[in-house]
Amino acid sequence: MPWIQIKLNATNQNAEQIGDMLMEETGALSVTFLDAQDTPVFEPLPGETRLWGDTDILALYDAEADTAQVLAQIKASGMLDESFAYKIEQLEDKDWEREWMDNFHPMQFGQRLWICPSWREIPDPDAVNVMLDPGLAFGTGTHPTTALCLQWLEALDLTGKTVVDFGCGSGILAIAAIKLGASKVIGIDIDPQALLASQENAKRNGVEDLLEVFLPQNQPENLQADVVVANILAGPLRELSPVIQSLVKPQGLLAMSGVLDTQAEDVSGYYCNTFDLDPIAEQSEWCRISGRKK
Repeated sequence: MPWIQIKLNATNQNAEQIGDMLMEETGALSVTFLDAQDTPVFEPLPGETRLWGDTDILALYDAEADTAQVLAQIKASGMLDESFAYKIEQLEDKDWEREWMDNFHPMQFGQRLWICPSWREIPDPDAVNVMLDPGLAFGTGTHPTTALCLQWLEALDLTGKTVVDFGCGSGILAIAAIKLGASKVIGIDIDPQALLASQENAKRNGVEDLLEVFLPQNQPENLQADVVVANILAGPLRELSPVIQSLVKPQGLLAMSGVLDTQAEDVSGYYCNTFDLDPIAEQSEWCRISGRKK
């Protein structure tokens, strides 16, 4: 059956409240929050909804819904200005699960590393293949920041190395490091859901014995690794720079992403005294900062 979608622009202060109203009072079948500025955020803690500064709300309705009445209810709620911005679209009927699955294909990083959805045929059985299905969050390789980190890891000789994945999310970087030869990988994340996702994905790839995961407060004391990768955001990379730097052994390697090109120089300044930094790598306005500890 066809659907009607109403798109509203809101803020992080009122978006969740508006979403509840749309579900409870206007008959919306689903409500989705999108970042209007395409700005990444931390993964939500269990039971928490993280919203953005400029948030688009997508509300889905049956094609027979009276959109004029829905708009009148939204205005009557007083949650938005009288002149609030909205857009109404008619969506064709599709097999949305199939549509979603068709958009994901195996992705190659460097010469030997592939990230493969489970429903696709592996392009090169002799390559380093990480099986990872796209999910709602945590990282699947499609974002430039993840791609930059995967390309960096693929170019290293990780044989026998210890690796820390700081902000491990789905575990995609940790699992790739193991399959690229690392002897031990430690995943650290503030979100218990991310640790579970990392463990489940490691099991799916048959490498769970080589991965340990920790919340920051539970990680081993004096932890240091040969290689550290941190795909988070510029703010935490600045604020946690002493912690991140302490995780790298002398002469060890560090790569960081989640940094926009406009932020790269500032973030690099927090690390340049401790690391010999490489030229900054860029992809689609995102950057990777890497280097060797002095």
